Amino acid sequence: MGERKGTNKYYPPDYNPNAGGLNKFLGTHALRERARKVHLGIIIIRFEMPYNIWCDGCKNHIGMGVRYNAEKKKVGMYYSTPVYEFRMKCHLCDNHFVIVTDPANLDYVIKTGARRQENRWDPKDNEQVVPEDRDTSKRLFDDAMFKLEHGENDRSAAGKVNPTMQRLLQRNDSAWKDDFSANCALRAQFRAKKKELKAKEHKDKILLNKSCLDIGLVAEHEDDINMASLLSLRPSISAAEKQKKDRQKALMLPIQPVKALTREDIGISTISVKSSSDCNSSNNDVLRPIKTFHSDCSNIKTSSKKLKISTLVCADYNSSSSSSSNED
Repeated sequence: MGERKGTNKYYPPDYNPNAGGLNKFLGTHALRERARKVHLGIIIIRFEMPYNIWCDGCKNHIGMGVRYNAEKKKVGMYYSTPVYEFRMKCHLCDNHFVIVTDPANLDYVIKTGARRQENRWDPKDNEQVVPEDRDTSKRLFDDAMFKLEHGENDRSAAGKVNPTMQRLLQRNDSAWKDDFSANCALRAQFRAKKKELKAKEHKDKILLNKSCLDIGLVAEHEDDINMASLLSLRPSISAAEKQKKDRQKALMLPIQPVKALTREDIGISTISVKSSSDCNSSNNDVLRPIKTFHSDCSNIKTSSKKLKISTLVCADYNSSSSSSSNED
């Protein structure tokens, strides 16, 4: 803006050429507000962040390429190259950070107020083309043997990657030799994908209108589909029905735990007698169990003491002849 205003070819009527120029005649600087600290050796420039940093004031991340109004001043020399310092204020807090140029390493160094995000790597690890450093260039110029060895290493490296380069070139020629067909196939894939997205969007819109919701739906997951299919196989009950069922189950439980009764607790025993037919048989050890009846089973109560219950024993005889013989 300052340069445009200084070269707009407009001169006031009282302009004096002996003043040495329009800016001197008007008493202004060509940089206008950017030169308000020029008497201190500082000018205001538009500085672009060279890499990602972390602000020490607000601990926020500032990405590479963010621009600031920075105060630029000269702080030293590296041989014949000046070293500049840039001071700027963070746009998220009141912290200031200072960045200094590093001509020796062709880089910028953070002096105060921030720290660099360490995401640097060695280009050789990614098989990138690395320019020769200063020492290597000097040896290539002075040392003939080193130049010969360096050339042999370059040729061997080129021979190793040559098959890969040939395959890539053949793949490129086969895929893009007919660029019209390749473009048609690619556009057909895009159209099919676009139809699928529109169908899914229409289906989601119907579901949202049915549920009276205004939210964003995420894509279905296979685990969710399997879980929903398993839940559909068993009937689900509401929270009120589940609470009612639990209350009914609680009412049916006894207040005190009931002890299980055994045959000894209620005085039941098995009585076996020998019948006449069994006595006449060759096997005298055969016993026939006799049924036992309780006279009053309704009065049985749970207690730690054994209950005395009168029993009625009935004997079963096979024939009347045997009974008459016994009476005699």
